[in-house]
Amino acid sequence: MKLAPTLPAVRKIRYIIFLKDVLILALTTFGGPQVHLAMFLDRLVTKRRYFTEEELMELTALCQLLPGPTSTQTITALGYKIGGPNLAYVTLLVWCLPAVLIMTAAAIGFSYVEAHNGSLAFMRFVQPMAVGFLVVAGYRIGRKVIHNQTGLVLALLAALAAYVFRSPFMTPVAIAIGGLTTSFAYRKHEKMTHQPMNVHWANFLLWFGVLVVAAVVGALSQSLPVRLFENFYRNGSLVFGGGQVLTPILYNEFVAFKHYLSREEFLSGLGLVQAVPGPVFSFASYIGALAMRNEGLNGQLLGSLVATVGIFLPGTFLIFFVYRFWGQLKRYRPVRASLEGINAVSTGLTAASAIVLFEPMAPHWPFVAVVAGTILLLEFTKLPPYLLILGGLGLGVVL
Repeated sequence: MKLAPTLPAVRKIRYIIFLKDVLILALTTFGGPQVHLAMFLDRLVTKRRYFTEEELMELTALCQLLPGPTSTQTITALGYKIGGPNLAYVTLLVWCLPAVLIMTAAAIGFSYVEAHNGSLAFMRFVQPMAVGFLVVAGYRIGRKVIHNQTGLVLALLAALAAYVFRSPFMTPVAIAIGGLTTSFAYRKHEKMTHQPMNVHWANFLLWFGVLVVAAVVGALSQSLPVRLFENFYRNGSLVFGGGQVLTPILYNEFVAFKHYLSREEFLSGLGLVQAVPGPVFSFASYIGALAMRNEGLNGQLLGSLVATVGIFLPGTFLIFFVYRFWGQLKRYRPVRASLEGINAVSTGLTAASAIVLFEPMAPHWPFVAVVAGTILLLEFTKLPPYLLILGGLGLGVVL
């Protein structure tokens, strides 16, 4: 006589199936948060019925309000909803690992080629393609989030400020001003009845504590791995709107300000990450590895590790913190109103980054043609981004 499986055994089997689905998504989901959301809906809602569509969309809305990688926070929150914090952390690892490994290997490969006097000329068409991707991303984000004159003005001012003052400190200031500006227009949002806030502060204190300790230890020790961790942790705590918005922040800090990698290396990685499944924030792993190339292979692996943990950890802490009282928080109109300004400023930052990266290419008509061709193909065809990048790599090898 067969015994029915116990409840813990059933849960374990369910968790394993869920993680297998997450791995499939990590290996097959290309593009930004919008594409990721469509894939989440198809596999996790329509096929598996882990959640309802309303539950998934509400979690996505919550993650859009928070700094950090939107799709990564969403799938982590889904893991939390099914199995609590432990399953959430494993979900985060499974979702990120394939892209992180690919981008780390690319950075190590690029640095090896350069160290042996090799050429990265085969990447030369991928670099202008990356600018094309950034232009289209900025345009699509702006089309979705800018709905009035205030949003347009905030986007233009943010773009101008980011172009003129190319400092990593410009980003948090611009985002804060944008969110504060539109929060005062909260009256146009629907009024909801408030409920008592039941806030558990542990994860917030953990997020803030790590930020402060990393900054202090990095300043005192001048250790490059610690400073890299602090840099990425701070950026992961400030970026709203996904990987495309992260690009100008990383460029300002690690290329223009600290010179950890060249503009060409940055663009090569930016183009390559478009052809990699999973989170676009895995671009941080590539930058971290190149930032520590002088320390050898072990240094590059360490650089990738601290950058990866730094960029993904703050968003995880914050989603764990806010998820528990999201039902009450979303009822406050200023919170919902502030998102308009944050998104508008993020669009302006993306536009400024595209201009800065395009400037050196402007005198060279082949690069201008590649940028224009990439924009047209993305807007008027259904070719997936990874096929475009593979085509650019092939063209670079042939020519």
